[in-house]
Amino acid sequence: MDARKLSDDFSVSPQIDVSEVEAVVQAGFKSILCNRPDGEEYGQPHYDDVAKAAEAAGLEVRSVPIVSGMVTPQAAQDFAQALEEMPKPILAYCRTGTRCTMLWSLVKYDDLGADEILNATRAAGYDMGGLVRQLQAR
Repeated sequence: MDARKLSDDFSVSPQIDVSEVEAVVQAGFKSILCNRPDGEEYGQPHYDDVAKAAEAAGLEVRSVPIVSGMVTPQAAQDFAQALEEMPKPILAYCRTGTRCTMLWSLVKYDDLGADEILNATRAAGYDMGGLVRQLQAR
């Protein structure tokens, strides 16, 4: 598991599989949020398999699948709702962690501002400069 912390309550990761669920628990996470649709890539673990293992380990699990590059207003709203409702800290995953980081940046921008978003995402290895410029221009 390659968890990258964006805030005290939220980290992102590339795709996890069933064998990593115990490491998620040991790292102190209380929830797993999947932002990757099933079937995006040959051989990726199915959400239901990860969810069953996570629930058996006592974690809350939710799926808000986002097709790469296609964030809809509804998806952003569903993601924000998951952040609000799920026990913290939350580990979110997608193929590389970038989609999760983008969603977090999008829904947290008004609360945190550009500098805090950019600092957190850069420290985690993600460049959200383009997204922040778009948000600043709206």
